[in-house]
Amino acid sequence: MAVLVLVGILLFAVGGCVCVVWADRGGPRWVRAVAQVTLAAGELVRRSQKGGRRGGLSQGDDDGGGGGD
Repeated sequence: MAVLVLVGILLFAVGGCVCVVWADRGGPRWVRAVAQVTLAAGELVRRSQKGGRRGGLSQGDDDGGGGGD
């Protein structure tokens, strides 16, 4: 039962991502609406993660992209 719920969530996520790409290429009105909902949900998740960590990045995490020698 839990597997079916997870598969359903995965299908919704993939469908939302497809709608975002399709809307970017000028899809129909309903696709643009689904894309807006998907992007808003992603923004809510991002904000909730930022609020829970509060400075979770340490100073060493941003090394300027040097990649090492």
